[in-house]
Amino acid sequence: MAINQRLDIKQGQSLTMTPQLQQAIKLLQLSNLELAEYIEAELEKNPLLEREEGSPAPEQPAGESETAVMDTGSSAAAETSAPHESNREHEPEGFSEKPEGGAREDYDYSQSTLAGVGAGGNLKFEDNDYSFENTMAASTTLRDHLLDQIHVDFTDNKDRAIATLMLDYLDESGYFRTPLQGLADRLGCDVTRIEGILHKLQQLDPAGIFARTLSECLALQLRELNRLDPAMEKLLNNLDVLAAHDMKKLKALCGVDEQDLKDMIAEIKALNPKPALNFDHFVSQTVIPDVFMKPLPKSKGGGWAVELNNDTLPRVLVNQTYYTEVSKNAKQKKDKEYLAEQLNTANWLVRAMDQRAQTIMKVAGEIILQQEAFFNYGVEFLKPLVLRDIAAVIGMHESTVSRVTTNKYIGTPRGVFELKYFFTSGVSSSDGGADFSSEAIKAKLKTLFDNENPAAVLSDDDLVAALKKEGIDIARRTVAKYREAMKIPSSVQRRRLKNQDKS
Repeated sequence: MAINQRLDIKQGQSLTMTPQLQQAIKLLQLSNLELAEYIEAELEKNPLLEREEGSPAPEQPAGESETAVMDTGSSAAAETSAPHESNREHEPEGFSEKPEGGAREDYDYSQSTLAGVGAGGNLKFEDNDYSFENTMAASTTLRDHLLDQIHVDFTDNKDRAIATLMLDYLDESGYFRTPLQGLADRLGCDVTRIEGILHKLQQLDPAGIFARTLSECLALQLRELNRLDPAMEKLLNNLDVLAAHDMKKLKALCGVDEQDLKDMIAEIKALNPKPALNFDHFVSQTVIPDVFMKPLPKSKGGGWAVELNNDTLPRVLVNQTYYTEVSKNAKQKKDKEYLAEQLNTANWLVRAMDQRAQTIMKVAGEIILQQEAFFNYGVEFLKPLVLRDIAAVIGMHESTVSRVTTNKYIGTPRGVFELKYFFTSGVSSSDGGADFSSEAIKAKLKTLFDNENPAAVLSDDDLVAALKKEGIDIARRTVAKYREAMKIPSSVQRRRLKNQDKS
């Protein structure tokens, strides 16, 4: 078979994403807080960008901030926004250049932290090294807490080294789940030595640390409280029976009466199944909406007003005046190219932010129109909605709608929701009417669970019949799937729970 070279010409189409298009897509995915961080970085890099002072707050009336007013009665949305003023010219504020070297003549050396040295000490109580903030006790991590105990309790250097290594195998809950034989093989020592070290580690504080299973974790804590009697050990060995709420079987296994069993269960509930979490310090972050919606009074025609949360999003402007002044002194080619590049970048960022704002407003506004019944009447009236439905109305691609709704939150009279929340699958009604979203069906099921009679607990078949009366025709296995997703026990387990509460 001969091998030869050949030159062919083929015509085809391909999509090439420019760097600016890729950046625009990235901006669309960012939340307001993430975008604010991006803008701060751009303000530091680009001398032609400046922050607009006094940006309008979301509480200001329409016409002063980017706002969409929707007349839900006519199912039409009329967008009104203030003209974008990002390209207007600004006179640069006065600035002074600092000397490259040497001391400033107007510097007050008496304010220096070295002013008190050699003069009997500082007379002020403002020494930064000994300030209240710097002398506060630092938060102790679990690792440091355990290391301190290991150095005290393990006198043998090899045992201490192994114990320190085993410390690194703890999971986030404080459990040691690594097989002991495998660890012994890797360390080249006898497994009995590993077992002895683990037994010693399990005596450290907090109680329950280095447990291998939940029952062992609870047993370690009960032993610390001197409450690990034979009956309690049998209860811990049958936690699966406890989870099934089979009290009759538990009483037989533990050899106790009903009151003793209740007391034992109460003791277990008071224990900590995840001892390591006491040393985790999480900073709870409040979700800040990217968009606000609020009802308009009847005097203004009713409906809803949608506003961007400008408090979390600084506006940027292109300083054309500064560009004009600097470009006059740019003689070299590289200087001119640099200025042109920065100007193009600044103009693009302003346009991209404006386009992003309009896109978010369109998507959020259409979601509100589609889910108006939810905002008026509650979660049971949440309609099935997919990205395609919104994209078709506003004339955008589904991927664009997906990016807009990712990590974006809307503040509504019913609370703060991620925009993704409003996209749910649905079930067609039996009478051919409106569809029901999965969230609406779950809400109806929860109502049935909350109101069920303890003497007549609803089975999955009963739930299917109850939903069918409301026009929701779904299979029994679908009801079971929703029930399990809601962490609702089966009818048998619920009956045991209700009877237990009654007694």
